[in-house]
Amino acid sequence: MQHVQTAMTRLRDLAASEPVATLAAAFADAGHDLALVGGPVRDAFLGKPVTDLDFTTDALPDQIIEIVRPIASAHWDIGREFGTIGARIHGEQVEVTTYRADVYDGKSRKPVVSFGDSLAGDLHRRDFTVNALALALPQLELVDPTGGFDDLLNGVLRTPIDAEVSFGNDPLRMMRALRFTSQLGFHLDGDAFSAVVDLAPRIHNISLERVRDELVKLLLTDSPRAGIELFVETGLAELVLPELPALQLERDDAHQHKDVYEHSIKVLENAIALEGERGRDADLQLRLAALLHDIGKPATRQFVAGGRVTFHGHDWKGARMARKRLDKLRFDNDTIKAVSRLVELHMRLYNYEQAGWTDSAVRRFARDAGPQLEQLLLLIRADITTRNRRKMDRLQFAIDDLENRLAQLREQEELDAIRPDLDGDEIMRILNLKPSRAVGEARNYLLELRLDEGPLGPEEAERRLRAWWHERGEA
Repeated sequence: MQHVQTAMTRLRDLAASEPVATLAAAFADAGHDLALVGGPVRDAFLGKPVTDLDFTTDALPDQIIEIVRPIASAHWDIGREFGTIGARIHGEQVEVTTYRADVYDGKSRKPVVSFGDSLAGDLHRRDFTVNALALALPQLELVDPTGGFDDLLNGVLRTPIDAEVSFGNDPLRMMRALRFTSQLGFHLDGDAFSAVVDLAPRIHNISLERVRDELVKLLLTDSPRAGIELFVETGLAELVLPELPALQLERDDAHQHKDVYEHSIKVLENAIALEGERGRDADLQLRLAALLHDIGKPATRQFVAGGRVTFHGHDWKGARMARKRLDKLRFDNDTIKAVSRLVELHMRLYNYEQAGWTDSAVRRFARDAGPQLEQLLLLIRADITTRNRRKMDRLQFAIDDLENRLAQLREQEELDAIRPDLDGDEIMRILNLKPSRAVGEARNYLLELRLDEGPLGPEEAERRLRAWWHERGEA
């Protein structure tokens, strides 16, 4: 009860704030209803920060504009066809949407937009009961026609109407269900779970970009495990990201290899924990790489003599698979390049741990990782999940030592921007060349010297370049 009183106090304080109070008074003076709806009301009861200010009203879009124009420093109607008008009031951005009573044709998730005439009707068409709560203004009346308040208290994610109808109307809601289980820490209602399983193939009716966006939101939650597990259990992953359920390799007691799927989720959780420890913001590229770093294992698994299982080349295979899948899901090129590179390089620590590296090898590691160096070091740390304490200590020592070596070389050299001591223009001047393949070959020669020996300086670099050119018989 105390929790409820606290939430209502927060809502009253929000309603009394200058932007909300001004908006509520304007709609009341115009003779129209207004209610704060959805996420802000839900988050107030959950004790979370209220960020978005979404309202619903019986006023039509043109009427909304007439009401907000005198009190707003700016307003826009980019969502007018869906009944939504945006405005900035006393520095706060708000969105006001006309009650909706949409009709779906069963073929597309895009409804035939129809404006409704009641708040209760509008709330019944929303995705989940916990998002179908409203605070009528200015009277401060909680409106809950679908039982969302009880579901909040019980931590249940349930649809306001029959789940099969709701998900059939808009299949993207199935992906949203996964995200909300992680974002809110709720469990999915049994009927809703069954509906997702039955209707999973309808996710193909949704654009890949929209599906990708929901997957991204899930991965960026503080604790995505629950949503990822539902993603796989409901069959949605098989249709959207089939490489993930493929990681559920059969357990083989004789070979004693671990479940790669469970390991991958653990690596993701480790990466998120490391973000927190290092004070880093949520990093989508790192999280994608953590989840996908071993997707090449099913295709490279081999059982060998002595009761062992190997996955030789799974890093290279996984990088190609990650690139292909992320491209299909319409990720941007920078993300595709970064994630595939992290997957490709995530095994490098084991070479270091086994033999140690020269300064040249450490420079090459930094060169190969490029702008993903810090992400790669975090991924390598996150990938240490062994329960063998001696092995864990050995690997942790190796990564600590590698980071120290990188730090030392960074102090001595321009490690973050490894390049030859001479640029292309200087090479062409010294060797009297025009732009050509030979210039690139000369640059590569100098880069290899830089990696092997560190900075040479321009005079020594020129001497070595001329000697190399002479040995080629070009001088």
